[in-house]
Amino acid sequence: MRRWLSILLSALVSCTLLGGCHGSRGMAAFVIPEQLDESRTFELTFWAKNDTNKNQTKIYENAVASFQKLYPNIHVNIRIYNDYGKIYNDVITNIATNTTPNICITYPDHISTYMTGDNVVVALDELFDDEEYGLGGSQLKFDGVKEEEIIPQFLEEGVLAGKQYALPFMRSTEAVYVNETYVKKLGYDLPEIMTWDYMFEIGEKAMTKDAAGNFTLNGQKVMIPIIYKSTDNMMITMLKQKDAGYSTEEGEILIFNDTTKDLLRMIGGHAATGSFSTFQISSYPGNFLNAGQCLFAIDSTAGSTWMGSRAPLSDISPDKIVDFDTAVRMVPQFDVNNPYMISQGPSVCLFNKADPQEVLASWLFMQYLLTNEVQWGYAETEGYVPVTSKAQNSEEYQEYLSLSGTDSDHYKVKIDASKLLIDNVTHTFTTPVFNGSTSLRDAAGQMVESVVKSVRRKETIDDAYFDKLFKDMNALYRLNETGAVNTSKEDLGPLPPASKALLISLALIWAMIIAWYFYDQNKRRKAASKQ
Repeated sequence: MRRWLSILLSALVSCTLLGGCHGSRGMAAFVIPEQLDESRTFELTFWAKNDTNKNQTKIYENAVASFQKLYPNIHVNIRIYNDYGKIYNDVITNIATNTTPNICITYPDHISTYMTGDNVVVALDELFDDEEYGLGGSQLKFDGVKEEEIIPQFLEEGVLAGKQYALPFMRSTEAVYVNETYVKKLGYDLPEIMTWDYMFEIGEKAMTKDAAGNFTLNGQKVMIPIIYKSTDNMMITMLKQKDAGYSTEEGEILIFNDTTKDLLRMIGGHAATGSFSTFQISSYPGNFLNAGQCLFAIDSTAGSTWMGSRAPLSDISPDKIVDFDTAVRMVPQFDVNNPYMISQGPSVCLFNKADPQEVLASWLFMQYLLTNEVQWGYAETEGYVPVTSKAQNSEEYQEYLSLSGTDSDHYKVKIDASKLLIDNVTHTFTTPVFNGSTSLRDAAGQMVESVVKSVRRKETIDDAYFDKLFKDMNALYRLNETGAVNTSKEDLGPLPPASKALLISLALIWAMIIAWYFYDQNKRRKAASKQ
């Protein structure tokens, strides 16, 4: 029996040691190698995002091909996703098994959750400053960007907990795509900066119908004057413009306040008349805009190639498109003298690995994404803006902007959307990033969606309604009643099968040890009683 005890204890120690690394969420901190080992071959994984724009996929593929000509020993394998949420979920799942990609297109809100494991994401500060392989380093085989050449506002978005954890890749903001023809038909001039009251007033005017039940403005049965694509951005932007609470840098939740109630009442009032709707409820705003069924379509500048009667991309049949003049404006404001619009767009993060050489190779490709050729190419596919002054101020990009309206590759609405952000970088803002900020963002948008649905169902919108709504948001998005994010419930994905088997094995081994212990004690007592 003592022999069996030794075997069981050995098995327990072995399983414990295995458990220390299998499914581990922490790693040793990355240390920069003195030089890249070019005698080795590296296989890297790059998770990128693209919707249906094949030109963007080509940009990724061309970047990999050009990079591999410079570094033939570094092979980059691209995995294309069509949704940032899917990338986020897959990363969270893979953290538990140490199978994250090497480089990933993502958002700082997501990175804050990736960082719940020790050293999962590499802090970039020391890499930035490395003389040989850092930004603009002497050993780079390409014309790398220097830190001072990255737009400061975009670079700051990747700072979490005082350290740089992300590089900006592309930037966009939100814009109002306006059917200026219909606005003028209603007797209004379009200002350079609109107010919310201005937009909602016109939206209500557009709801007039004739005796046959057609809208007098477009002669159709359908008219939704205002459609907002991202209601989370809508609520966040409104609160910023009102200087009202959203959250603190430390993660304290402030959104459940009286200003939020007032804004939701205002939104609900226009939803009740049918003049306002959302993407989730009605579908893509660009489709309604292009069909002459919407006056104000609010969407990302990155989606500008889908907006307008002459848009290069469209989801509706040509016979449904109505001809009109399209204007691009900043999102509506409460104070036109102090405008705010959100800064958004993909960033790139670097995941830690057991092999520092692999991380260094990944860092080189990550930098390559900020070279002029990649930045120009991707920015020209849609209404994105390059994140470096080096690319923005280059002759090639300035020529691209100057050719606005000359052909479909230089679609005027797209270039107007790009210029909107370039000219207003100082008016952009971002929200605090912390573990749980993604959930807070989701809650902000869901409150708008819930109110719009409620008014359509003729529900009463009063203080009792908001008390319940706030309570429901706290429960649904795991935000506790005191306002602090309940990070203990953050889900890092399902437990891997091997880890489950390990835990079961440990339980069985301990059960056998305990059983043996009582058996041995009972045997000793019986032997003593016979003496």
